[in-house]
Amino acid sequence: MTSQTTDPDPRAGTNPDPGTSTGTETLEHALARTQGLDTLLRDLTDRAVRQVPGADACSVTVRRADRLMTLAGSTGLPSGLDLRQYENGSGPCVDAAESGEAQYAPDLAAETRWPPYTEYALATGVRCVLALPLAVEGETGAALNLYGVEPDSLALGLDAARAFAERAADAVNEAVRIERERASAPDVRTALLSRSVIDQAVGMLMARERIDAARAMERLRRVSQDRNVKLRDLCAQVVARASGGASHRRQ
Repeated sequence: MTSQTTDPDPRAGTNPDPGTSTGTETLEHALARTQGLDTLLRDLTDRAVRQVPGADACSVTVRRADRLMTLAGSTGLPSGLDLRQYENGSGPCVDAAESGEAQYAPDLAAETRWPPYTEYALATGVRCVLALPLAVEGETGAALNLYGVEPDSLALGLDAARAFAERAADAVNEAVRIERERASAPDVRTALLSRSVIDQAVGMLMARERIDAARAMERLRRVSQDRNVKLRDLCAQVVARASGGASHRRQ
């Protein structure tokens, strides 16, 4: 179990400047320090683990290019935990993002709603899941996903999680606005999509080959160079093949 500590508002970014007075000013400082929205989101997921009692891992799901993707995950998030849901089209974060309703599974060992996902999650050591929808402007589905390693471990953190999700949605919306002012919207979406596809491919390779993230990325880069294919395009092919195979198996 992770120890819980009091942390600043998630809108404040990393090491917030106490002299700033508005959310916009704080986010601009945070984005300048963290080099963009994707890093800011990773910071938010780490903060969620520290602020929500019972949370051991956290991720942010957003629909991009007509498919759900994990834009950020906290330190210690089991590889493939969200991806398995996207492949199956079923799971708490998928349901929360698509329905706009919170999904809470106090004990996955007794859960019957998502059998393929539940089996995988239990194998990673996850016993409790809470997925909360995020209202992200211009997106058709988003969710904040919290994971615990003990049955009903998030029961005491439900209110804190909901409050955090509301603030996180505000931060994501404001950060997207700032990013769009700095670059054209297509460029921002392409960058986010590329990062998400690469992260998914790395996670899939880690799960399949039982290797760490550094080795998975090194292997993908080597194949990219050998085939003279852009890393982003190679990773997109890997994810598409896996998603296509999963869809074929469900038919």
